Amino acid sequence: MTLRVAVVGSGPAGSSAAETLVKAGIETYLFERKLDNAKPCGGAIPLCMVSEFDLPQSIIDRQVRKMKMISPSNVEVDINIENAHEYIGMCRREVLDGFMRDRAASLGAKLINGTVHKLEIPGNNTDPYTLHYADHSDGSAMGIQKTLKVDLVIGADGANSRVAKAIDAGDYNYAIAFQERIRLPEDKMAYYEDLAEMYVGDDVSTDFYAWVFPKYDHVAVGTGTMKVNQASIKKLQAGVRARAAKKLMGGEIIKVEAHPIPEHPRPRRVVGRVALVGDAAGYVTKSSGEGIYFAAKSGRMCAETIVEISNKGARIPTEEEIKLYLKRWDKAYGITYKVLDILQRVFYRSDATREAFVEMCADRDVQKLTFDSYLYKTVVPANPFIQMKITAKTIGSLLRGNALAP
Repeated sequence: MTLRVAVVGSGPAGSSAAETLVKAGIETYLFERKLDNAKPCGGAIPLCMVSEFDLPQSIIDRQVRKMKMISPSNVEVDINIENAHEYIGMCRREVLDGFMRDRAASLGAKLINGTVHKLEIPGNNTDPYTLHYADHSDGSAMGIQKTLKVDLVIGADGANSRVAKAIDAGDYNYAIAFQERIRLPEDKMAYYEDLAEMYVGDDVSTDFYAWVFPKYDHVAVGTGTMKVNQASIKKLQAGVRARAAKKLMGGEIIKVEAHPIPEHPRPRRVVGRVALVGDAAGYVTKSSGEGIYFAAKSGRMCAETIVEISNKGARIPTEEEIKLYLKRWDKAYGITYKVLDILQRVFYRSDATREAFVEMCADRDVQKLTFDSYLYKTVVPANPFIQMKITAKTIGSLLRGNALAP
């Protein structure tokens, strides 16, 4: 027999999982509700993702080598990537997701333009799961009702995952991201040629940061806040627009987007023969709000584990065997999530601590440590002297932040 796997959702997480499975000869079905979906997202990807996931330069709109951090009192700190070959990639999600989805399909994944409405769970460890879905290949919104039986399901269907609900994966707190795509006049767009801006302050985000990220022919201007503050999201977005007003002058809004972002992993990410990856699992980092790389990585890691434990699809794995994916994931990235959670709690709790955060970003050792961790997704410990210096700098910045805050 050949193992049959349904991957629900074809963002970076789902497409990476489907590609890995189909390369191993496993019968793979890849579901996507909306093939032209453009997820509201800053669209920044680390350099290591380009090589690790074999992404062509054609899908990268901008190579950002300059970051401008702007404090609540409008103190600006410039951060430059000095190595010529290093950059932060800026992508449009509809382009990135489309490329990864099409590649998985070209390798043999059966792409289904459909909405999964219900997951029927078997009563034992061997009978198949039944997916009830609407097939939209006829172009209609209603679609044609169909079913599919598979041995294993990977839920990659985002923060509002129906697969997660079907297996009672548990809830999580979430944030709301709001973004406007703004087309700027050529002279204004030239300013953002290889520059991205990040704003912090209670006026632009109660819990995180706001951004102006360059794309192919426009900028993405957005912010995020926790669910409890979602009623103020448009006020916060107005705050970003006000802070960046001179640079955005003459711009035309071409698209408005909003989307939930998970704030921590779900309590249960593997139940039976169903595994969650990406946003469906809750793999978005605190502080930075990064999720694209971790989505793709979780999809690949989950699929690699399935290939291994099923002997390339020759047998149906058990729940305990599939949970090996979680052990590997938590071992590789658990500390990253904890550290970024602590950073958010320390530096995003008031305008005073945000001033301290921006001041810290001016330190070259802090910049190097941050960029090395972000670009390559490896945590390289600083030598003891630099570590002591950064610790002292942090304390000093926190103390001065109270004086600087507006």
